[in-house]
Amino acid sequence: MAHRSRDARAVPRPWRLLREPVPREKRELLRERWRSLPEAVRGPGQGFGRQATGCGATIGPMPRCDFDCRGCYLGEDANRMPRRSLSEVLAQIDALRRHLGPKGNLQLTDGEVTLLPAAELVAMVRHAREVGLIPMLMTHGDTFRREPSLLPRLMREGGLTEVAIHVDSLQRGRRGAYGGARTERELMPLRDELADAVRAARRETGGALRAATTLTVSRGNLPEVPAVVRWVFENRDAFGLVSFQPLAQVGRTRRDLAGVSPGELWAAVAEALSPFGFDGSRRSPLQLGHPDCTRLEPLLVYERRGEAPRIVQVARPDHPDDAALVEEFFERGLGGASFRDDTPLERACRGAGMFLRAPGWFLGRARTWAERRARELGTSLAGLARDAALGRARVRGFTVVSHHFMSPAEAATPRGRERLASCVLRLPIDGEMVPMCRVNATSLRREHYAGLRGTQAGPDGLMGRS
Repeated sequence: MAHRSRDARAVPRPWRLLREPVPREKRELLRERWRSLPEAVRGPGQGFGRQATGCGATIGPMPRCDFDCRGCYLGEDANRMPRRSLSEVLAQIDALRRHLGPKGNLQLTDGEVTLLPAAELVAMVRHAREVGLIPMLMTHGDTFRREPSLLPRLMREGGLTEVAIHVDSLQRGRRGAYGGARTERELMPLRDELADAVRAARRETGGALRAATTLTVSRGNLPEVPAVVRWVFENRDAFGLVSFQPLAQVGRTRRDLAGVSPGELWAAVAEALSPFGFDGSRRSPLQLGHPDCTRLEPLLVYERRGEAPRIVQVARPDHPDDAALVEEFFERGLGGASFRDDTPLERACRGAGMFLRAPGWFLGRARTWAERRARELGTSLAGLARDAALGRARVRGFTVVSHHFMSPAEAATPRGRERLASCVLRLPIDGEMVPMCRVNATSLRREHYAGLRGTQAGPDGLMGRS
């Protein structure tokens, strides 16, 4: 299926957004996802199939890494595998576009993709943008330190607007001063350096760049999670999202390492953020896929000059009004709109289009709820708008998420099969969109890599069939 350019297909003309703030193609894909979701998971606040069509990831563009991390989901033979050709990766991106729809979330990953020739990586990012996906580059960040021009180049030439940088004490192989780091505390200066790299790339290019930081959590580094969360919160201008992956026994993960439970992880998150108003003892009603797989906490941070920042939970646990508002939002057909990467005019038209779908709800129920939340901060909606216009206050987004991958034993249980059926992160393998945990926790990744053995590098650096 061929796709036209981003201007022609991914983002409708601004005037069209007034009539159709969520493209028809995405609405159809959302209905398809909702129908495929197990009945037990279709609870209030479920965003999969009503707000998001899921996420997709590439496999095989660079099944190698210059690190030797203690918690690694690649197989033992990963670094001995050739990589997919550029044309094959672009075909994967096209398949993911058909699966995810316009503004779908694409993770450029599998090993360390920044080890690819820069021109190829730019081509992958640019192609994803051209067909209407929003690619997020997944990396350990060390290549940006060795080649400071790479991140700005990806933004200028490829149109990159999202990056996720993984830093944790389980990693092995960093060069320079951090090669011997064994604690999260020792890595704090590195996090500072990478945050500055994100800020510098934005300044140099003048472009938007949404950045996330990710880390694997084991029994060993769990006590340091609060310090990491505090660091990310203090640097939320650079990293607006922090993602935790509690360790799972898959791939090359060292067998002497132990994972942590969701409760233990989120107790550590709450320890860091509760002084700012975050209640982490119970999860919000918002959900994406199976509750055992992902916990998502989208937060707003109210920043007023001269005062400590305050966290506003978008949907608070045990607040019936919040849960009801979320459910009403979906029931009124407002789900699925994405403002990411909109121009100011597109954003205004999309917002107006959503308002025109349910003006009474926005002016009534939703406005009353928002006014009540503003009063909890000691202001009003009008006062908040006035202070923002005068530069005295602002509201910034900040998201905490955890992804809980399964071990082979977990994936084989009835609950595991239910989780696989609910998976929001899938990879294109042999014409099928395969759940990530099926790739990680079974022999599928090894079998897929084995199929690459019949490839070899061509003289131009691309991988061609032998």
